[in-house]
Amino acid sequence: MSIVIGIDSGISSTKVVGIEHGKQIIGPLSIKPISMGEALEHFIQGNGLSRDDIERIVITGVGALGTKQPVNGMPTSYIDEFKANAIGAQHDCGLRQFIVVSMGSGTSLVRVDDGEYKHIGGIGVGGGTLQGLSRLMLGTSDIASVAQLAQQGDVNKVNLTIGEVCDGKIDGLIDEATASLFVKGVNGEATPNDIAAGLIHMVLETIGSAAVLSQLGGGFKDFVLIGNLTRLPACGYIFPLLEKLYGVRFHIPEHADCCTALGAALSQGEYDIEC
Repeated sequence: MSIVIGIDSGISSTKVVGIEHGKQIIGPLSIKPISMGEALEHFIQGNGLSRDDIERIVITGVGALGTKQPVNGMPTSYIDEFKANAIGAQHDCGLRQFIVVSMGSGTSLVRVDDGEYKHIGGIGVGGGTLQGLSRLMLGTSDIASVAQLAQQGDVNKVNLTIGEVCDGKIDGLIDEATASLFVKGVNGEATPNDIAAGLIHMVLETIGSAAVLSQLGGGFKDFVLIGNLTRLPACGYIFPLLEKLYGVRFHIPEHADCCTALGAALSQGEYDIEC
């Protein structure tokens, strides 16, 4: 076999994806932050591979910055994380012009325009925000547990909608749009389930709105969501609501949670790391 391995070493997780003969996707693996070498060994063992099957490793992410040694002594290249985001997202969605919204611990935005990639900014709201606020307000930083709580919660017990504050229609707004996040929390009646729903809604809505507002006048209408937060069930109703509000399209590709590692594997890297 001839397999290229992409490793995305992030703040909250390490992801590994293999590409066989430039086409077939192997894996992927997503685990808590560990060394890239350990992650590689987990991937090899979990997929019944040997080192002889691997042609090259391509690393990316904050954990790969400044790396000067090949991973486990194997041929290793590095690629910029934003470019890896773009390559992975484009492979999965098939679009030519779009914005990659990478929802990691924070959120980065990358513009893709006919094969040209440009990092255009980001915000400090993401999975890390959800973990931190959940720890402070709910006593847990486990996002899966928070998502489970949220499924039994009512976001309208914490948020105020446009429809609740306006008697008539306002051009450019819909009744379901949020007028104020967590404003109803002052009455102290929200349950932990309601708070969990409110936290998830706040993080996802903030990310989606920031992405759209970054492109006012830019002509881009397609936004590709990647990262671990795409696993949240709430994405299924929050982003369609934002589509209705802003007149845009949000896409969650098949390999959304590991798109950066996928992009790294597809790229072959930007430069080699040598001993």
